[in-house]
Amino acid sequence: MWTSTHFPILVHRNNIQFFEDVEDRVRAIMQPTYDYKPYTFISDFYVNPNSPSGDKKQRLSRAPDRLVMQQLKIFKEQWTGFCLAFDLGLVKGDMEMAGAVWRNLLGARGASGIAFPDDPSAPSYRRAVNLLGGAQVNPQKINFEKEAVTDDGSGVHDFPPNEADKYLAYPGLMLDVVQYARRELVRLEALTDENIVQMDWRKMRFGPVRQSPP
Repeated sequence: MWTSTHFPILVHRNNIQFFEDVEDRVRAIMQPTYDYKPYTFISDFYVNPNSPSGDKKQRLSRAPDRLVMQQLKIFKEQWTGFCLAFDLGLVKGDMEMAGAVWRNLLGARGASGIAFPDDPSAPSYRRAVNLLGGAQVNPQKINFEKEAVTDDGSGVHDFPPNEADKYLAYPGLMLDVVQYARRELVRLEALTDENIVQMDWRKMRFGPVRQSPP
């Protein structure tokens, strides 16, 4: 069954491939001379200052490996927390899992309230302040209210007032991801040891997150 002795090997192997991909992306941004993969620059979410199509004058200098490893450790901590949050959701129920999706996949956007176009005093964006990711590590020296409404260039912030309607898609998206996780868990639990060892790996691939209407 799903508790097969082969499963931890598959998970470990996938984690290695996942973090190799993460390292490629981190080095492509922090070390411009790194031999990046083509997919690294295809993103509608993050802006890569070292992209080949970008302005060479604005490109960042090469960061030392120490900073690269520090960033990878931060991602590892975030990944571990994400996994624990999903495990808790599997045990406690769909509401807990939906909360994990909102915090980890949607960046908890809207947590401080949603800014609407009819409120001229509302900030254009609000974001969580990541102490681990910044140069300032003393919380007492940080003005959280000021930092929360300051764009840090990461691409992670709330939608501006003129795009507030995009929040309407969040409940449906959280529902789709929760149903997907439950559906795939049932499917994978039905696999035997023989299935995992002998089955064509293409038949074990995850299905689409959103099912097509009947």
